[in-house]
Amino acid sequence: MSNKHDVNAQTALDMTNARRNAAYNVSGLRDFLYGGQEKWVKKQRILQVLQNDPVFDKSRRDFMNRTERYTRGLAMINRVCELQEIHGWSQQETSSAFALIDEQLPVNLHNVAFEPVFLSQGGSTLVKKYGSLITHRAIFGCYLQTELGHGSNVSRLETTATYIPQTKEFEIHSPSLTSSKWWIGALGKTATHGVVQQNVGPHLFFVQLRSLEDHKVLPGYAPTDNGFARFDHVRIPKENMLSQFSSVTDDGKYIQPPHAKLSYGGMLYIRANMIADAGWRMAKAATVSIRYATVRRQGEKGPDGLERQVITYPSLYYRLLPILSHAYVFIQLGEALAQAFDALSARLKEGDTSLLAEMHATTSGLKVLASSTGVQDLELARRSMGGHGYSAFSGLGQLYADYLPSVTYEGDNFVLDQQVVRAALKSFRTLQSSRSCPVSSLSPSTYYLRLLNPHSSPPLPPTAEIWLTPATSILLLEWRAALLVREVAKNAEDPDASVNQRVAKGVTEAFVAVRVGEIIESVAKSELGKSEKERLGKVYLLYLLTTIEGGLVDLLSFGVLGASDSGSDVTRSLRIAIQRLCTEILPDAVSLSDAFGFSDWELDSALGVYNGKVYEALWERAQAEPLNQSEVPVAYKQSIKPILERGRRLAAINSRSKL
Repeated sequence: MSNKHDVNAQTALDMTNARRNAAYNVSGLRDFLYGGQEKWVKKQRILQVLQNDPVFDKSRRDFMNRTERYTRGLAMINRVCELQEIHGWSQQETSSAFALIDEQLPVNLHNVAFEPVFLSQGGSTLVKKYGSLITHRAIFGCYLQTELGHGSNVSRLETTATYIPQTKEFEIHSPSLTSSKWWIGALGKTATHGVVQQNVGPHLFFVQLRSLEDHKVLPGYAPTDNGFARFDHVRIPKENMLSQFSSVTDDGKYIQPPHAKLSYGGMLYIRANMIADAGWRMAKAATVSIRYATVRRQGEKGPDGLERQVITYPSLYYRLLPILSHAYVFIQLGEALAQAFDALSARLKEGDTSLLAEMHATTSGLKVLASSTGVQDLELARRSMGGHGYSAFSGLGQLYADYLPSVTYEGDNFVLDQQVVRAALKSFRTLQSSRSCPVSSLSPSTYYLRLLNPHSSPPLPPTAEIWLTPATSILLLEWRAALLVREVAKNAEDPDASVNQRVAKGVTEAFVAVRVGEIIESVAKSELGKSEKERLGKVYLLYLLTTIEGGLVDLLSFGVLGASDSGSDVTRSLRIAIQRLCTEILPDAVSLSDAFGFSDWELDSALGVYNGKVYEALWERAQAEPLNQSEVPVAYKQSIKPILERGRRLAAINSRSKL
């Protein structure tokens, strides 16, 4: 008997049913994530322009070679600049347009590294001369920090900048092979200028790289498409030193900056913006994987007589729903951090460096946590989709490949862990050496150290009900951080091999947990409806509980959760709380991901299409493959036919030899 069930039609029905379950205002959550309806409307207005413009068509992207993708990328940059002029977009709107283009464009480093650093650290004369040109992209910039021999350890860079008093010039030079600037985005073929970091200070210098007449490389450089450069005694005007905070007088006297780390402002800016970026990437992964898991049916039969929707299997929703919660947290956290960086920048302009150390420690830890979590989540989402997840048409393979380097650029994560631990130990020792124990002097990133007061003790092991209170997880994560820091201080002379990674993670997760608590409080006071507040509360609670679960080794090591007196698992109540919370969130999973507001054009995923017709979308994508445009491939005459003929000839010889 034939099965007349239409699997393709069922996918659309399953998606419709999933959205029908949403008994709350999805648009309200969407506006919350975007910081208000006005921002959402602005984004939609720009999105409509881009996705209806043929220059931004993505249908052939998967089949392009490197040169074609590079050429297409520049065409998109040019078109955005044209659209900016046509529609009168502000700089913020233009930045939003570039952000909507899911490509590693040469202009990205201009926007997030070159321009902000130049405008914030350049001297008034230099900014007046080049600022408008940079803002309007009359010149293209890049950020030349990493060298062939050194990356994260900027204090050991080899590139030199020697001042020549007689001509009032700096001479930029690469004294060795390993001093070559390396892996520099946009340097290979696009950038006309760059900000060069050298080995003293370190300080930054504005250098022209290519002619503005014919785009040819200027004398003294040797760049290739791989993005490296060597400087051969290149002379630049004295004013090209970015001298907002430090400078050199005409006679060669060095004027020190008010804070040694001021030149790292560019990296701090990039790290601050990486947090929200990680959140939105996780949001894409969550949207695609949850939609596909909702319409994909595999395995045992469910109550409707059909194979179960795979998202109903605990092994799957336990992987996907935490990704959803991570996205919600890092999007909100990134927005708050961007505002904090703006406040820091304003103070720096007034000569106030009091927030710099805190921002450095915070962004270091958050960069590690966000990028590590993002890479992990993108791969988890991709693997959750089975074989189809490995197809380029899933959209997650390229997303993962593009994001994977984030754990290395702007500070290798393992190196940044050391800086987080160093800052934590400094605060711990300051607190321990003070007789009055001034808790009020602790910064937000080290406030957990208040728990080491002699009169404090860890809370009693939580019950299943107590786990549902956010404050429980927040306090436990703070205790974990405090105990980890005290332990590393105690064993500073004999540390174990993984101590920096464990402590940095514990410290940063405690900081994030407190921020999540603040987000939950702000949601409770917001104008969102009761149902929306309940859904958000569950999502943020899931983040806290799964973070606790990830830190169980530390909590159990310090006995914070107590000891088992009957051989039972003291963590079971936590795991049961997570399981029950997941089953409560599950019916809303699709609508919670819909709140991210992604269009099909943005996702560019056959498995994440809004209407749920994933198999139809996959089929249509396959038909566009260039190899499928002819029945017999070009390689038939060149290779396949000779192979087959050779095989027949050898087979015939073999047969005759057996006679």
